[in-house]
Amino acid sequence: MKLLYTLFFALFFLLIGTESVCAQDVRITIPGNSIFNRSEFVTVQNVMNTQGNKSWRVGGIDPKIRSDSGENFKHTSFGDFKLPTSVLQWQLAQIGNQTPPFDSGDVLPGYKWFTNSFQTWYQPSSGSRYNQGDINFSFRVPSLQIESNTFHAGQYKLEVVQDYGRSGWYAIQFSPDNFNVFISIPEEIKWISGADSKNVTINSLNDFRSGSQLSVNLGAMEVGHTVDFTLAAKSRKKEFTFKPLDGKDGKFTISTVKLGSSNPKINSKLITEKFINHSAEGAFKVERGNRSVFDLNLTISSEDFKNDFFEAGTYTFQIVLDAKSANKVNSEKEIEVTLVVPALSEISVPGGNSEVNFTFNTMQQYNEGQSKTIPNQLRVSNNEKYELYVKSAANYFNSNGVQSTLNSSILQISVEGNKEKQTLTTTPRKLIDKGNPAIDKNLNVIYTISPESAQSLVQQQKKTYGINIIYSFTAL
Repeated sequence: MKLLYTLFFALFFLLIGTESVCAQDVRITIPGNSIFNRSEFVTVQNVMNTQGNKSWRVGGIDPKIRSDSGENFKHTSFGDFKLPTSVLQWQLAQIGNQTPPFDSGDVLPGYKWFTNSFQTWYQPSSGSRYNQGDINFSFRVPSLQIESNTFHAGQYKLEVVQDYGRSGWYAIQFSPDNFNVFISIPEEIKWISGADSKNVTINSLNDFRSGSQLSVNLGAMEVGHTVDFTLAAKSRKKEFTFKPLDGKDGKFTISTVKLGSSNPKINSKLITEKFINHSAEGAFKVERGNRSVFDLNLTISSEDFKNDFFEAGTYTFQIVLDAKSANKVNSEKEIEVTLVVPALSEISVPGGNSEVNFTFNTMQQYNEGQSKTIPNQLRVSNNEKYELYVKSAANYFNSNGVQSTLNSSILQISVEGNKEKQTLTTTPRKLIDKGNPAIDKNLNVIYTISPESAQSLVQQQKKTYGINIIYSFTAL
């Protein structure tokens, strides 16, 4: 009998050993989109097995679970990175593919999180049974927890112990009795918000005269990231198509355009066809909420703006932004910028230099005629190729508001540098042909009364005669 007794207990312990389940890891991967969008994440994971059991133990014993390594998940690569256990909430989801509660008297506790103290994850009633098989928990990461914490790429670990029915020499009913819970965060960078295009219209010649740089606000940009990153930028290509108003495509480069920001983490640098790092030292670190927000702007010096973007038409170019980590994880974003410069023109008489006076007092003046050059009398601005015209407001001069018989055609007008003189009539006459775009170009205007016209004045009454002269543009 003694021998049989010994064999019985040896066999008993052998069977217990063969039914034990090796410790397992629970691995929960939170997708980047859930982190960046701050949306609740839920997953169901297997944590234990019933070890062939089908009924709860009697005596009011509830299954419990607790953290065995504190109340923080610790990053497996960087010890300073931690997540509070409240980030991950759990609740029993299934036993043997059966959803709780398993009996009308059972109680399913709500979501909890791991603490140093044992917590009940199910409250069975007396005599309650369940299906044998895997014990699965539902794990969730609430949106508020995502927004309130910092998730660095890599793995966070927590050691967990479960206890159900340990009494004397009896083994725990479920297995394993301890396991690790890992929260895995992918290395990811993603542009969350920010304009994909920017349209700017220049409405005044004063924008070219101001002496201030042109600044184009691209607006706020937001990047979600689980790794530190730097910001680089480039143009899509070296040359871009410029569409002037005459419909003939031209070319331009954007090498005079700088990308910058009011954010001290971003340096202002010229844009080229190759990526240039715009980040200050330290780059963009992973911070609480896993988002970085910054504004971007484009600037063009006043001189470059006047020289390169003055001509009327549409300037379109693309800027490529690249948020990139040291491990070459990156995300690109393209912004198309359109700068519209409409036809802008202006003629002025600076300094009140608006009168031209001829006086005929001597026979020499009547015999030889007169010519007067008015320096800088006209100031013209036109951002297209243009023609400059002149005409009179009436066919005849007037005296004291009364029309005379003195015809406007006695006066000839030309612009210095252009030999052709135009006889003044009410029909516009061309002074400049195919003028190049220019801003605030001063013109010396020459007024001439020929000897023949001067001699015709002899028979006119001795009065003061006046006529209004009108200058105008025609775009080509």
